[in-house]
Amino acid sequence: MTSRKRIHSTAIYCFDSVRRLGSIREASRSLHMATSAVSRQIQKLEEELDIPLFERSPSGLKLTSAGESFARHAQLVLKDAERLYSEIDAIKGIQKGHIEIATVEGPSIELIPRLIKNFREQFPNISVGVHVIGSSKMPELLINGDVDIGLAFDISHLRDLNQLWVKNYALGAVVAKDHPLANKPEISLEECSDYPLILSKKGLSTHRHLSSFINLIGPSHQVIETNSVELSRKLAMSGMGIAFQTIIGIEEDLEDQSLFHIPVTRPNKMSSDLGVYVRANRTLPVAADHFVRELIHELDQTS
Repeated sequence: MTSRKRIHSTAIYCFDSVRRLGSIREASRSLHMATSAVSRQIQKLEEELDIPLFERSPSGLKLTSAGESFARHAQLVLKDAERLYSEIDAIKGIQKGHIEIATVEGPSIELIPRLIKNFREQFPNISVGVHVIGSSKMPELLINGDVDIGLAFDISHLRDLNQLWVKNYALGAVVAKDHPLANKPEISLEECSDYPLILSKKGLSTHRHLSSFINLIGPSHQVIETNSVELSRKLAMSGMGIAFQTIIGIEEDLEDQSLFHIPVTRPNKMSSDLGVYVRANRTLPVAADHFVRELIHELDQTS
């Protein structure tokens, strides 16, 4: 990407680079500035604020409490600048930019690749970055400005997040087409306990939903644990046991009936909320705003 003219104080850019890289020397290389010039900009900021922003040690630079407060301000300023660049590019017809997305694994299997393909066909000059992470790590990335858009299951309400879309999906037992339970319209956890199981590890939302059930499983029961939705899918398809998830990530398998999804209704109906999130009080860059609209449109098509 071509470099842009800086529309804010040089000190803001210097501070943010030193914060991210932990070194004035590395920041100077990144900004193509002399080390002494970057150092002067940091010193100027600290003099104007009358408080140190970094703790200096042989191992590098770390933010002070004041530095952490200023970092939040700097990130907002620079994100707003990126939004302005995107809007100007859109007006000029250039349509260049970059989008960072964070998603749980399920949507990354089929939904996100399909969406990115369609998006890149429309906007070939916009690059896309994707983080595949657990739902519990999503809020931090969004709030810190590391990603523009988040797609996650069962995020608790947070003041710093804005939920743009949400839909409730049934959690079900996922089995191969030749499994004895394949044609059941619904199922209980007790019935599932008669067969080998493929369970989510701690940190995934499915594990939280099944925690009471998992605690009742004896040590001799045949269990495979994994933090990968894709691996669970493949293990279930190979007949290794019953996996548990929503339909997100196995849509094509359900369509060709290589897998069956049986809603768990006993002892309680189990479900999970999939939501689209952005940081609160933030206006998305033009490219990210278009992408999130397309994402929500695609999600609305899922059953």
